Amino acid sequence: MATAVFRPYEHQIADPHEVPKKHYLNAGFSAKSWLLTIDHKRIAILYLITVTLFFLIGGLFAVFVRLELMTPAADLMQSETYNKMFTMHGIMMVFFFLIPAIPAILGNFLVPLMIGAKDLAFPRLNLLSWYIYMIGGLFTFAAVLFGGVDTGWTFYTPYSSTYSNTNVILAAVGIFITGFSSILTGLNFIVTIHKMRAPGMTWFRMPLFIWAHYATSLIQVLGTPVVAITIVLVGLERLFHIGIFDPAVGGDPLLFQHLFWFYSHPAVYIMVLPAMGVMSELVTCFSRKKIFGYEFVAFSSLAIAVISFLVWGHHMFTTGQSIYAGMVFSFLSFLVAIPSAIKVFNWTATLYKGSVSYQAPMLYAIGFIGLFTIGGLTGMFLSTLAVDVHVHDTYFIVAHFHYIMVGGTIMAYLGGLHFWWPKITGRLYPEGWARFAALVVFVGFNLTFFPQFVLGYLGMPRRYHVYPEEFQVLNVLSTAGATILGVGYLIPLIYFIWSLKSGPRASANPWSATGLEWQTTSPPPTHNFDKTPVVTDDAYDYAKYAKEHAKAEEATLV
Repeated sequence: MATAVFRPYEHQIADPHEVPKKHYLNAGFSAKSWLLTIDHKRIAILYLITVTLFFLIGGLFAVFVRLELMTPAADLMQSETYNKMFTMHGIMMVFFFLIPAIPAILGNFLVPLMIGAKDLAFPRLNLLSWYIYMIGGLFTFAAVLFGGVDTGWTFYTPYSSTYSNTNVILAAVGIFITGFSSILTGLNFIVTIHKMRAPGMTWFRMPLFIWAHYATSLIQVLGTPVVAITIVLVGLERLFHIGIFDPAVGGDPLLFQHLFWFYSHPAVYIMVLPAMGVMSELVTCFSRKKIFGYEFVAFSSLAIAVISFLVWGHHMFTTGQSIYAGMVFSFLSFLVAIPSAIKVFNWTATLYKGSVSYQAPMLYAIGFIGLFTIGGLTGMFLSTLAVDVHVHDTYFIVAHFHYIMVGGTIMAYLGGLHFWWPKITGRLYPEGWARFAALVVFVGFNLTFFPQFVLGYLGMPRRYHVYPEEFQVLNVLSTAGATILGVGYLIPLIYFIWSLKSGPRASANPWSATGLEWQTTSPPPTHNFDKTPVVTDDAYDYAKYAKEHAKAEEATLV
């Protein structure tokens, strides 16, 4: 990599004449102006607040799980309580944080801005999506208040449909309702991207963030109804004892797994594809280079979306499905690695000989590449039939999906939040603290989850709260890492809140980035642009941008 020469500090702080007097944040201060808003940027802020709240709740459950696992015996809680803790942690994190985090917050804020539109195609539907998300969250949170759920976040039958005495119906109804929020958001993005692009914004001039959200939206619209129907069937079986999944009344428990994973494996890409979109924006901006292989990165998003619907069976290698089906799913699982690898290769090639600047968003991007690569390579182990049988339902699985879903998604989410924070709030955050937080998160994450690969390899099963003493050292390391990770998450929360009032005013384009969202003020006006922008260049033409910038500086000096 080349030595960094890009110094964005010079462009970050706004000229006093540049600060907009009227923008979307001060367009109204009453509760009504926020709760009935149809401005996509304000709805993104509503999502930001609520998603963060659910993240903190889910994180609190994780704290209790890790505290219990510090000792081999059941010192803190009994098995049923422990089961509820990891179940609610999984439900809160997967359905109410990881899935909506990037699309609902960054996607809502940025999709219209990046394509030069004034809003999403259906603004009222967008607000309805947030209300549906909130109602679903309240139902699920009520399940916690009434005693929790102990089935695991996968709700495997017949345990969830027949034997469990906890609040399965309440939690399932919450997830069912929330699914509609995801479908409506995806539908809104698809129509907006098709119909509301600015003049000159052709498909191959679109930012890769938009391509990633387009592919994600296809999965949301096509896949989410399947899991919604599955959850309804669980409810019907519990309430009316209809034989759907319970073999005692003629059902088939494997049918549930087929239906559940048909959605839930693509759901991994609902979490990761938007993260990949964020990555493309960060890598190209902070290396000051056009993204390497734009078309390959764009089409790899669509390829991932398509192939993701064909690999659900690799979650069922140990269920007794035929060896031939196992071989097919194994092959297809290897296949999905190709478009993912294309992205990682192209990001790395973009960095090569780039003028790399190690600002906080870029540190998160580099962290993403590392964690996602480890998660992806261990996914290859799990795609192999014989290895999967050995490590199935062990902590190896826990470590793998945390590296992909949590490491990948959260690193990109935090990187994206730092990158667009000046645009969202009009304020800058303290760069030194941000870099420190990125380092703490990376160290804490690896210390938490890497020992779990070893635990799984040695045979410690997941979902157990009592274990042999030989596993204690690794579990203590994992808990220590979780503590560091928790601190790493709290630091940005503190300085972001601080920056809202005390942070320096941000310029319209603090990173000297390309893209339409940087051509409007920070924060943007209610209708995004004073004039509809016209796009004349390809995305990420940093070479042309640098020449124009140099000419402007030269003219100023003269």
